[in-house]
Amino acid sequence: MSDAKIKWISGPVLRARGTGFRMREAVQVGESHLLGEVIRLDGDEITVQVYEDTTGLKIGAAVYGAGRPLSIPLGPGLLGGIFDGLLRPLSGTGTPYVMPGQRPVARKIFGFVPVTRVGERLGRGAVFGLAQGGPREQPLLLPPDAEGEVVEAAAAGEYAENAPLLTLKQPDGGTRAIAMCSDWPVRAPRPVAARLPNDEPLLTGLRIVDSIFPIARGGRAAIPGGFGTGKTVLLETLARWCNADVIVYVGCGERGNEIAGVLEEFPQLEDPRTGRRLMERTVVIANTSNMPVSAREASIYTGATVAEYFRDQGLHVALMADSTSRWAEALREISGRLGELPGESAYPAYLSSRLAEFYERAARVTTLAGAEGSITLMGSVSPPSGDFSEPVTTHTKRYIRSFWALDVKRAQARFYPAIHPLQSYSEDVAVLAGWWQEQGNAQWAAWRRKFLTLLEDQARLERMARIIGKDAMPARAQLTLLCADLVNEGFLRQSAYSETDRSCSPARQIAMMKLLARFVELMEQAHAAGVRPEQVAQLPVLRQIARMSEDIPEAELERFQDLGAVLEQTFTKLREEAAANA
Repeated sequence: MSDAKIKWISGPVLRARGTGFRMREAVQVGESHLLGEVIRLDGDEITVQVYEDTTGLKIGAAVYGAGRPLSIPLGPGLLGGIFDGLLRPLSGTGTPYVMPGQRPVARKIFGFVPVTRVGERLGRGAVFGLAQGGPREQPLLLPPDAEGEVVEAAAAGEYAENAPLLTLKQPDGGTRAIAMCSDWPVRAPRPVAARLPNDEPLLTGLRIVDSIFPIARGGRAAIPGGFGTGKTVLLETLARWCNADVIVYVGCGERGNEIAGVLEEFPQLEDPRTGRRLMERTVVIANTSNMPVSAREASIYTGATVAEYFRDQGLHVALMADSTSRWAEALREISGRLGELPGESAYPAYLSSRLAEFYERAARVTTLAGAEGSITLMGSVSPPSGDFSEPVTTHTKRYIRSFWALDVKRAQARFYPAIHPLQSYSEDVAVLAGWWQEQGNAQWAAWRRKFLTLLEDQARLERMARIIGKDAMPARAQLTLLCADLVNEGFLRQSAYSETDRSCSPARQIAMMKLLARFVELMEQAHAAGVRPEQVAQLPVLRQIARMSEDIPEAELERFQDLGAVLEQTFTKLREEAAANA
């Protein structure tokens, strides 16, 4: 084992003199064996970032190399757990503290059901058994770097996660013991057999996301917004209602009371898919702003590695990082202590490449075992003063395809979700139009364009209305504002507290879009027939459409057709009256 002696310390960064170390090698520092990682080599001098509090470390203390990269144990015990940024458990340990030098260890007991036999040859990532006794039955996979012939196999029974269950004879002639859990380096993406096109959506239950700015399964999205715009609440809603099999939530550098709220609420949330606790298919990685800054930097990679582990099981995973801005600030602080040349806003010059490495771990893939799995990555961004031109937001936009910009004014007006329709975008629309067409909704893309055009016209006309007054505007402009308000209030606004409206299925979204699009068409016909704006504004059916998201539940979609019939009759009567008075 390589070792060195500390010669310089600055917060979480230290320099030591010794030989035999490698880049990105995990190390143990001092008498408490604090966990660290080699981040620079210069002759016989190493630079280490320490992932724990370095208070009390002295010059001359020992640094020991582990001989392998910074790794975490991946096994069935992850599901339903709450961990810190280094995957050390924060719950179920009998103590509220993580002790200095504590290592992530997988020791839970699970029932083992073998699906292989002695003499069988297994490839990388192959399923060799099933783990039972947790929130769900989980397949047990060979690590991506292991393959060979089974020479010994344990019988069915209960075993600890780290107990050997198989012995493989590897191609090089050596043997390797395989347990339920295995270590994997956090910074190394787990290999896959092939990447697949992202041609189906991740459904979230939020209309402004699914119907206006969709995200593909295996895609990447950013949620930028200033303080108080609802980033964390939006991520919690997405976690609860999206059609992912597993949720990995990374609280990276957020305020302690905010993370505490997440940790208190998540175990109590009901999973709408199963009726059980949402936590049973969730992994929470909590790293608050008062934890060591280096661990904040590592927590993002820990979350991505955990997500890849479940993806390799053939599951669809939603990975939520809150927030990547705090992670970037950790990079900036460590870079400053290293004396590196700063880039824009003092962020390190490699900020862009680090963001690319993180977001590229999202994908829809064919796993080594031949199954289909995916990671859909959604990262919140906290730009100072809501400035979307700052470096983290700007660089993030290069690597994501869905951009959900949260607006302070909409949030202050209690408009939820506070996603601004004119500052947001989705590059997955063209690909996902085919999926909507397969569902029998060939006009989805056209309706989406119509709504966005109305909202753009609304922004332009409202500037005019502030100058001359709404009543002095032409009739056509007043009707355009009326339609845009209806799209905003009747479709884009969604109540998180309503049993009926907190989630919306694709079929219900399409029924609402069809009704709104028809209203716009009928309004244009009525205007051509001479109907005045105030006549339309006083129609009782207008309030019915504005409240349809609250009044018509999922089980009564036929009521949209009834409302559509009332709409047709109302406008027919309006046109007849206008013709009679002409």
